[in-house]
Amino acid sequence: MTGNQEQFEIKFRLTDGSDIGPKSFPAATSIATLKESILAQWPKDKENGPKTIKDLKLISAGKILENSSTVGECQSQNPLCDTPGTVTTMHVVVQPPTTDKEKKAASNTTQQKCGCVIL
Repeated sequence: MTGNQEQFEIKFRLTDGSDIGPKSFPAATSIATLKESILAQWPKDKENGPKTIKDLKLISAGKILENSSTVGECQSQNPLCDTPGTVTTMHVVVQPPTTDKEKKAASNTTQQKCGCVIL
């Protein structure tokens, strides 16, 4: 690895069509770090904003990115992002955490099963 770290320009597209960024990130930056950056820059006037990085999903080139992956790994999987000087758009989806009531309701519905017999 050379001392000249490759940088990627990334902007984050929110579900309402607004953007955060673009901002430059080194190739070694983890997806979890990107999510922390999004949390810090999240518009305060938006409703139902994320509270933790677990509430965020980042999508690039149609794939949900894992927190342990790096920007460089994700970009190398997408050949369109190899062009120098381009800005990559990653889509941000907020997945609100489920409440205890929702978890109970989901577990109750899976327990109620019907058995059918065909003779």
